[in-house]
Amino acid sequence: MRQLLHKLFGSRIDQPQEQARPVIVVSGLPRSGTSMMMKMLEAGGLRVFVDNLRTPDPDNPEGYYEYERVKQLDKGDTAWVGEAQGQVVKVISALLEHLPAEHRYQVIFMNRNIGEVLASQKKMLQRRGEATDKISDEAMADLFAKHLEKTTTWLQAQPNFETLFVDYNRLLADPQPHTHAVNRFLGGALDEAQMAAVVNPDLYRNRA
Repeated sequence: MRQLLHKLFGSRIDQPQEQARPVIVVSGLPRSGTSMMMKMLEAGGLRVFVDNLRTPDPDNPEGYYEYERVKQLDKGDTAWVGEAQGQVVKVISALLEHLPAEHRYQVIFMNRNIGEVLASQKKMLQRRGEATDKISDEAMADLFAKHLEKTTTWLQAQPNFETLFVDYNRLLADPQPHTHAVNRFLGGALDEAQMAAVVNPDLYRNRA
């Protein structure tokens, strides 16, 4: 039988099927440094899965690095995820649980001082002319903290997810240890110097 298979398919029967590459996900709360990390990974040598529909603006002068269909994950739009294997895509923390389970994921999760996240989000809403007083900062901070705790627990329980948590504030203060940790997490082939060069303290405008 094996000889017959060799005649039909050649040496392919002896080669294990290539394992699908994981989707590299950059996540965190909105305004937690996810766009900066996307830019770092691109500079390090990875392909980013973006559509460039959302253009740079005063809130993100170096670009948002988004793929619009990500926002429809909770509506069941997951067909595109397979196309992102081996690439980097940005998915906010609230949508992580909607990623399809048949793929593997390496998640770089950005953590930032919640007070700074709130200040940055408020400035963005003000620029858009949207209300910023629907809920108090204290109540929103509490919601964010509970969400982050729940999301962290969920990530750690998923067998197809690997997660590296990166502190945005410490990354800005000293990029090298964090670029090295990210590179090691993703296999060690990235250009750490180019990644670190992306970090721009001038864009750190909402400090705790």
